[in-house]
Amino acid sequence: MSTNIGQSIYDLFGGNGDLGILVCIFLIFLLDALLVPTLPELFFILGFMAGAEHNVPIVFGCELLAAAIAAELVGILSLYYVVKHVRIPKKIEKLVDRYTRFLVMGDERLLLLNRVAPMIPFAGAFIAIAKWDLRKSVFYIVLGCILKYGTIMLLGNAFLEFFSSDQAQLFMIAMILAVIAVSMILSFVVKKRRGIDGA
Repeated sequence: MSTNIGQSIYDLFGGNGDLGILVCIFLIFLLDALLVPTLPELFFILGFMAGAEHNVPIVFGCELLAAAIAAELVGILSLYYVVKHVRIPKKIEKLVDRYTRFLVMGDERLLLLNRVAPMIPFAGAFIAIAKWDLRKSVFYIVLGCILKYGTIMLLGNAFLEFFSSDQAQLFMIAMILAVIAVSMILSFVVKKRRGIDGA
């Protein structure tokens, strides 16, 4: 389901040059930040590889990174705004509070850990309900985005230096799928150890 939505967006915009790829990445990251998981890592590297064929890879990678950050902020802050202006039942607030207390970190830094081991669903809503500092939250969201997708971009560029475009894309897709699998396993293990596997 999530891959199908991302693939549909990529098919619709990805073939329309650099601007199409940037729009595609923006929309995929926006949906992922709002409500619909879209495997953004996979489409980030597909977009990077597609654009790198006729651009300076690092420059185009930075443009993709800027589009990804902008989309995440729009999606997360939109969700934050909606939840802030809706009356949240006390039961949900208590549940969120109990959930954060069980985690390794119970504050905004968790948004950084969330890049490696996904722990926070619907981050914008979570920030609002947990009453986290918005500036700190934005800082950790942007920092996490730069660290994660900047690393993916640099690795993609390195693969392009040593391998053909097709081989580099194959290696990067395999690596991204491995990263997603490891992230899911880490998330499960951390939750299990903290006794919140059913949360």
